[in-house]
Amino acid sequence: MRFMVIVKATKESEAGVLPDEKLLAAMRKYNEELVKAGVMLAGEGLHPSSKGARVRFSGATRTVIDGPFAETKELIAGFWLWKVKSKAEAIDWLKRCPNPFPGEAEIEIRQVFEAEDFGAEFTPELREQEERLRAQMAAKTSSRWLRCAKEVRPTWRSHELR
Repeated sequence: MRFMVIVKATKESEAGVLPDEKLLAAMRKYNEELVKAGVMLAGEGLHPSSKGARVRFSGATRTVIDGPFAETKELIAGFWLWKVKSKAEAIDWLKRCPNPFPGEAEIEIRQVFEAEDFGAEFTPELREQEERLRAQMAAKTSSRWLRCAKEVRPTWRSHELR
């Protein structure tokens, strides 16, 4: 089962306040544990909504609304994508997470739909098309990561030598 783990925004995160070194180190350690356990598939922090936009759909009409957005409690500051055996396992992992903000924080867990959740409407032809698309995405993502790693690696080594 896959779950999206959604870190809710706070007034501070929406103001652009970044985590301190101690929290960054704690999150790095936590993310390493998730990766070593084969749980973490992806994870990123997000810029404040002031740097974002929304597109509202109404029939064929599209309306763009620039941020910031007023309801902080409805905004997202970051996310993980996890693969676990159950919601209970996701909750157990989340209980071990460092508090992402000083003070109070809220993190939501939502299960991701899988192909079998769609039933007969998701025909064998549609499943095959979806599998091809996912394979194409995986190939492009892998090649991007390799290019990025080649560009970044010399920088890491120069820091290691100091």
